Amino acid sequence: MRIMIFIGALLGFLVGGPLGLLIGGGLGYWLARRLRKSMLGRLAGVQAQFLESTFAVMGCLCKADGRVSEDELEASRTLWDRLRLNEQQRAKARTDFNRGKAADFDLDAELAKVRQIVGAQPALRQVFLQVQLAAIAADGQLHPAEHEMLTRVMRGLGCSEEEIARIEAMLRGGGGAGAAAESGPSLEEAYGVLGVSSDASDAEIKKAYRRLMSENHPDKLAAKGMPESMREVAKERTSEIGNAYERIRKARAAA
Repeated sequence: MRIMIFIGALLGFLVGGPLGLLIGGGLGYWLARRLRKSMLGRLAGVQAQFLESTFAVMGCLCKADGRVSEDELEASRTLWDRLRLNEQQRAKARTDFNRGKAADFDLDAELAKVRQIVGAQPALRQVFLQVQLAAIAADGQLHPAEHEMLTRVMRGLGCSEEEIARIEAMLRGGGGAGAAAESGPSLEEAYGVLGVSSDASDAEIKKAYRRLMSENHPDKLAAKGMPESMREVAKERTSEIGNAYERIRKARAAA
């Protein structure tokens, strides 16, 4: 905002002297306010779409095996609590969840909306998938139809084959972040979280760790379209990255 005021004032002074400086500065302030309001409005719209698509895709995934289990319904309600949704937001979440369950739901079109938001930002895409995984893993089993649908979702979001393999390995290993949080990641899982091979140098591992921590910072993700209510989910991701780095660091120190 200050830059626009300065530019407006400078141009005004060059054109109209002291009076032009005041007029130009005022015009710069007005333009800066309008621009900021427009950007905030656009960001709010993107965040709202991200949340709508989150619950719509969740409904579709949970219905993939033909029915939505009570555990999956409870997982969605628990998520509403974690996201601290108010009654109006909960009603909207239920509507979107039911929209995803419908037989005529266009999953590919919904994923295209999400992909437009996440773009080439793997950290934001990871938040979206992390929420989906928590829902479909709630009943303790992954039905083949759910697995097929999940793979379709990941490909629709632009995940690489390496990312897909990593997520599937996590599901085979017990379904998710909850189990890992209790016992800590295995060394193999830790390398997978950081996206590096076991023969990477210490410098390469530290570089990957710092890059991921920067990319997954909740403030950065919120600025790119992540709803503010998902901040806790993003914090879990940074905690996962930190735990993985510590697991590798301690293992190498012991060796």
